[in-house]
Amino acid sequence: MVGGARRAPTVGVLALQGDVREHLAALIALGVEAITVRRPAELERCDGVVLPGGESTTMAKLARIFGLLDPLRERIACGMPAFGTCAGMILLADRIVDGAHDQETIGGLDVTVRRNAFGRQVDSFEDDLLLAGLDDPVHAVFIRAPWVEAYGPDVEVLAEAHGHPVAVRQGGLLATSFHPEVGADGRVHRLFLDLVQR
Repeated sequence: MVGGARRAPTVGVLALQGDVREHLAALIALGVEAITVRRPAELERCDGVVLPGGESTTMAKLARIFGLLDPLRERIACGMPAFGTCAGMILLADRIVDGAHDQETIGGLDVTVRRNAFGRQVDSFEDDLLLAGLDDPVHAVFIRAPWVEAYGPDVEVLAEAHGHPVAVRQGGLLATSFHPEVGADGRVHRLFLDLVQR
């Protein structure tokens, strides 16, 4: 705090693969300092981190190669807020169904997530979802999306699609099966920033 002004939080976007630019733009539009995270030193600057959509097995392997997997696990275990979208939801999950046999996750979110649950790329779809905490529906874009198959008692389901949880929150962790960074609606990112600024 300088002169009574509260510092804007610094939010990192894991920038190894996936929808990095779109998340950066959404965060900057909400007035936070948004940075790319490819190295542990960049992660150290962050008050929160976004794990974007992409290919979850590739992202986990690259995070291991870049020396980020264990630092991410440690920071999240110590309470750093994190927001995972699509593949990012898979990375945050403690358990995966239909994952590669050696697939690693960052973990922290007490859920079982099924990869590509809604089908292949050709099965991608859009829907308007009611999401707890928001007054109006969110236009949700699902691309080879996972869903939450099971969840622990501390996990709050925020939205469902086709009878399955597709947005969940547990403490400082938020995850969506869909891509809220697509389009100009920043309300889901704002929900995440509320966790960062607690």
